[in-house]
Amino acid sequence: MMNSKKYCLDANVLIEAWQKYYCPDVCPDYWTILAELGRQDIIFIPEMVSNEILRTEDDLAEWLKSSGIPIRKIDEQTASCLKDIFAANPIHKRLVDSVKGRSLADPWVIAHAICERATVVTKEEKITALISTKIKIPNVCENMGVKWINDFDFIRELNIQFSCKLNYTMPHGQIALF
Repeated sequence: MMNSKKYCLDANVLIEAWQKYYCPDVCPDYWTILAELGRQDIIFIPEMVSNEILRTEDDLAEWLKSSGIPIRKIDEQTASCLKDIFAANPIHKRLVDSVKGRSLADPWVIAHAICERATVVTKEEKITALISTKIKIPNVCENMGVKWINDFDFIRELNIQFSCKLNYTMPHGQIALF
């Protein structure tokens, strides 16, 4: 798989896939592919995203530890990109919910993507309401000229294909087709 693009993953891309539609017992290929993309340095996650996942100490955290997906630490350049994001528009500070302590990694996802000229992959959707106190990763990405896509578009863009097989057999050796 030859790809010169890089992708910075938001935590929700991993968490929702693990808990819902690509859980490892249903779609183990997805997790194998992500690990390989990490080894090839095509995908990475910011340290803040890693911390968000690892603090749960669940099966996803265990998978992440052994996955080989690069974890980018905050450096001077990334901190400078974060300052630029907040300086570009005062509304960008609403990306983090400081009252509930949520979305702490969100601005770092964008800052790391800017530094590495990467595409942001997130489950968040753009807020289109004219009067809103909230702002999401896609809004800030667009304001900052950073490409963003959801995980389904990520799969299409990398031409990832899953294979399915049936592991259930009926009594008498008949295959059940549902």
